[in-house]
Amino acid sequence: MTSVPHSTGEKKVKRPRLAIDGVLLLDKAVGISSNDALIAAKRVLWAAKAGHTGTLDPFATGLLPLCFGEATKFSQDLLEADKTYETLVHLGIRTETGDTEGAVVEQKPVPNFTEAEIEAVLAQFLGPISQVPPMYSALKRDGKPLYEYARQGITLEREARAVIIHDLQLLSWQAPMLRLRVTCSKGTYIRVLGEDIGQALGVGAHLQELRRVAVAHLSLAQAITLEQLREESEPVSKLAPVDALLSTFPAVYLPGELAQRFMHGQRLALGRSDDIAAGRVRVYQHSGTDIIFGTTVLDAKLLGTAQLAEFGVLAPERLISNVAGAVVK
Repeated sequence: MTSVPHSTGEKKVKRPRLAIDGVLLLDKAVGISSNDALIAAKRVLWAAKAGHTGTLDPFATGLLPLCFGEATKFSQDLLEADKTYETLVHLGIRTETGDTEGAVVEQKPVPNFTEAEIEAVLAQFLGPISQVPPMYSALKRDGKPLYEYARQGITLEREARAVIIHDLQLLSWQAPMLRLRVTCSKGTYIRVLGEDIGQALGVGAHLQELRRVAVAHLSLAQAITLEQLREESEPVSKLAPVDALLSTFPAVYLPGELAQRFMHGQRLALGRSDDIAAGRVRVYQHSGTDIIFGTTVLDAKLLGTAQLAEFGVLAPERLISNVAGAVVK
């Protein structure tokens, strides 16, 4: 007779998630989706709330800013921001996906173009251009991603989109490999740019490598890999404060009473200031008694963002819930 072990009756205690606030600059590895990278980082940090600021294809590597807690309120700013990439374009070979993950659909010999010939073609793509989104993309049609249609052999009509290539540098050229650095507006497909450059050169192309090196003012130089994060004894220490997302906006510092009114959603008449222009600002509470525009005040707490209108009228925009989301050091 087989004996059945008795239950101890003990319940496994589930570790609670932490309400942490901040920004992790992650250097995403090849072969992992942005969402899987987010889930992995969230698990390492035991974070309760997290989100990313725009996806990178599994094929691509590089900077993926992840937002935790209160920082998620400001992730839209990075979704709208310009991005910078370095890419290796393989001339002479076209693939189904525009990168190394798709089957080869066409091959052509590649002449030994001069750098001047390549630069002349690159110049055609500077500034505002139109791109047709690729079929192998996450854009949805009738609730289904385009790549699902593509995998079924279905090609749908796609409307061209206006994007801007702010900068396009030739880093190196050794046939058939073309290394480029691209700074572009949101919504730009570097795979499509690589294919279009190949078409303009008359030989076709696909991306051999793609690495994102900057998002707005955030740089890959400060990023950390998942492996490095897992090795940290205090992984939370690798988070930048919430206002790392907002550092390009001018700062306004409010004393206690005005800070409380601001946090209740009240518009404040601060008076005119020549120190900063009207527009979006980040707002802090400080321990002094004066309203301060522009200069950095140490040990101030981030309250949120606002619109500063003419005559110094401050209108609250997005507010920090716990008023401890960031401290200027």
